[in-house]
Amino acid sequence: MAEGKVLGIGGLFIRSPDPAALAAWYRDHLGIAATESGQPTPDGEWVWMQQTGPTVFAGFAADSDYWRADRQVMLNLRVEGLDALLARLEAAGVPISHREGMEGVGNFARIQDLDGNPVELWEQA
Repeated sequence: MAEGKVLGIGGLFIRSPDPAALAAWYRDHLGIAATESGQPTPDGEWVWMQQTGPTVFAGFAADSDYWRADRQVMLNLRVEGLDALLARLEAAGVPISHREGMEGVGNFARIQDLDGNPVELWEQA
């Protein structure tokens, strides 16, 4: 008999005062097939098919200064072509903050989504 185990993250659900606008922000700026709950994307997609790769699932101290104290979570997205993505985001008026490189890990940059939620972009080393 097989043991039960978790295979990966099946979804990410974010409360928003305007869920349709937030989903559109993720589609337009990051290319994620984000949806408003119960609605497909304009292209008829219901899910975002990701590339296989590592996922870090980590707790942070309540007083961590790694992201804004008024937010409980931060989304970290694996990306390819970080510099090109950042140039496109800056051209669209999305502020970039907290750029950092970590030897052996990769390069990071931080943005905020439409509702001010922190999103970290990570290009693996």
